[in-house]
Amino acid sequence: MSEVRIKAEARTEFGKGAARRIRRDHQVPAVLYGHGLAPRHISLPGHELMLALKTANVLLTLGFADGSEELALPKDIQRDPVRGVLEHVDLLMVRRGEKVKVDVPLHVVGHAAPDTIVVSELTTLEVLAEATNIPAFFEVNIEGRPAGSQILAKEIELPTGVELVTDAEHLVVNVTLPQSEAALEAELADAEAELGIERDEPEPEAVSVTVETADAAEEAAPAESAE
Repeated sequence: MSEVRIKAEARTEFGKGAARRIRRDHQVPAVLYGHGLAPRHISLPGHELMLALKTANVLLTLGFADGSEELALPKDIQRDPVRGVLEHVDLLMVRRGEKVKVDVPLHVVGHAAPDTIVVSELTTLEVLAEATNIPAFFEVNIEGRPAGSQILAKEIELPTGVELVTDAEHLVVNVTLPQSEAALEAELADAEAELGIERDEPEPEAVSVTVETADAAEEAAPAESAE
């Protein structure tokens, strides 16, 4: 697992205005909590924190001005919805040797049988792991899997000491055949019916009918030659 040392500063100003001032100084407001202690409001260097958070479940060693240190895991990350910059981070205080619940990414590797479709039903697996030894990811091998194959959470190989929290029977990966156009149409119709959506009936095609009267028929008939 990745461990990053980062400088932390205690902060005494709170509220939206204070948060904006902190971000203008290229810092990110954060809250450190855990172990039944009162939450600590801190600020962290924005660029260093952004780089650290590119690794899932990164372990942060927070160094304070008084020489003290705290270990923490990111639990909630808030970003600007447009620019994507960090706005606020919640950090969970941890200790070496203790176990924590975390979501670990799943990486699908290999190629299923030809002409199949691989559907990932889960992208992470929740596990109980030692705070200082959290796996970076778990591999899901689908090499050669035929259509109809299903991989459940309990089939994912976990390192020693890591316990599965996700439901063991939860579907992780499903290998199927492509749906036919008729099946897709039927599925769409069922979904629309559940939502109460009614399709407009197609209008009948206009049919042109010509009715000839007896007089018109006589006029249209070729004139007989006079004997």
